[in-house]
Amino acid sequence: MKFFAEINVMPLKALLDPQGKAVNNSMHNIGFTSVENVRIGKHITFEIEAESKKQAEEKVEQACKKILSNQIMESYEFAVKVI
Repeated sequence: MKFFAEINVMPLKALLDPQGKAVNNSMHNIGFTSVENVRIGKHITFEIEAESKKQAEEKVEQACKKILSNQIMESYEFAVKVI
C-alpha cells in the first residue's frame, strides 16, 4: 500500500532562530510591523510503501529521528495518509 507523508520540522522554541529573526526584521523594514516571532522551518513530503498506516507512521517516525531532524535543536510533527 502506498502512503503520502507530510513532515514539518521547526527549531525548538527555546532556541534562537537566526533565519526567522532576519525575516522578521526584513518584514518590519518593508512595513509589516504587526508581524512578530517569525520562525523558519522545513516542510518535507514523500511517498512511502508500507503494509499498513501504522507501519508507514513508524517508518516516517524513524526517518524523522534519524535523518530529517536534529532532535537537539528541532521538533517535528507529521501526518500520513493513504494515496
